[in-house]
Amino acid sequence: MSQTSKPVSYGGQAVIEGVMFGGKRVNVTAVRRKTGEITYLEVPRKEQSWVSKFRRIPLLRGIVSIIDSSAKGTKHLNYSADAYADDEVDPEERAEQKKKEESRWSLSMMIGVAAVGIISFLFGKIVLTLVPVVVEDFLFDGLFHSQILHNLAEGAIKLILLLAYLWGISQTPLIKRLFQYHGAEHKVITAFEAGEELTPANVQKYSRLHYRCGSSFIMLTVIIGVLVYSLFTYDNLWERMGQRLLLLPIVLGLSFEFLKLTNALREIPVLRYLGYPGLWLQLLTTKEPTDDQVEVSIASFKRMLELDAELENVPVKETFNSPALDPVKG
Repeated sequence: MSQTSKPVSYGGQAVIEGVMFGGKRVNVTAVRRKTGEITYLEVPRKEQSWVSKFRRIPLLRGIVSIIDSSAKGTKHLNYSADAYADDEVDPEERAEQKKKEESRWSLSMMIGVAAVGIISFLFGKIVLTLVPVVVEDFLFDGLFHSQILHNLAEGAIKLILLLAYLWGISQTPLIKRLFQYHGAEHKVITAFEAGEELTPANVQKYSRLHYRCGSSFIMLTVIIGVLVYSLFTYDNLWERMGQRLLLLPIVLGLSFEFLKLTNALREIPVLRYLGYPGLWLQLLTTKEPTDDQVEVSIASFKRMLELDAELENVPVKETFNSPALDPVKG
C-alpha cells in the first residue's frame, strides 16, 4: 500500500481490545470481540470552520487539537468499553446493566460524552501540574534559594510521579493489553509510511515507538514546562501554583509545536535525538503486540482508508448507514 502524492499524517489511539484511526474524513474504531469477530464504529469527521482556522495558528492549534482529540476519543473508548462489557458479562446481567444505564441521569448524559472527555483530560493535566509543586515545596523549601533549582526539582518530581503511575497501571492485565494495541497502532502507521503492504508479518517488523505519539507530547510538557517556568519569578507557594495554571496553555502549545518539529527532523542525524525522550517514555506506554492484535489494527486502518476514499468528494453526514457499524454503540 503506497501513499498518495500528498502524504497525510495519520494518527490513532488504542482502545479496549481494539484501535481507533483518524482519517481526513472519518474516524474508525475496530474491536476484537470474544467470538473472534472484528466489529467497527465509524464516525464522520465534521469540524466547525472556526476550529479549522485555529488549527492553522501556531501555539493555539496544539491546544485545539488536544481538546478535539480528547472529546472525540471518548466516544470510541466508550464503544470499546461497551463491547468489552457485552462480551465479558452474562447476557442477562448485561441487559439489566444497560437498562439501569439508560434510566439514570449520569454525568455523561447531563453534559455530554465529549465534555466528559475534555474535563477528564484537563483535570488530569491540572493535577499533574499542581501536585509536584506542592511536593517540591514541602521537600525542598528553604533548602536552596535558586528558583531555577526549585523548577528542576519540580520537573524531576513530576517525571517520577508520571513514570510511577504509568508503570503501576501497566501491571494490570487490561492495561497491558491496551498498551499492546497502542504498539500495534504505531506499527501500522510506521509500516504504512514506509510504503509496506499491510499484513501482520510486514507490520510486525517495525518499531512500536513513533515520534508523533501522545506519550512523546506528555514528556515534552515536563521538559518545556521547566524551561517556561524558569522565565518567571514568584514570591510564595500560592503565587507559584497560580502561575503554573496560567502558563499551562503556553506549555501545551509549545510542546505541540516542538513535537511537530522533532517529527520533521527525525531523518536528520543528530537532530533526530531531540525526539528521543518521548520515545523512551513509549517504552512504558506501548508493548509488543500479538499478530491478532496487529490484525485488528490493520483492519481499522484499512477501513478508515476505504471510507476516506469513498467520502473524498462526498459531503460529510452526521452518521453512516453502514452494515459494518456495530450495534453495541452505533
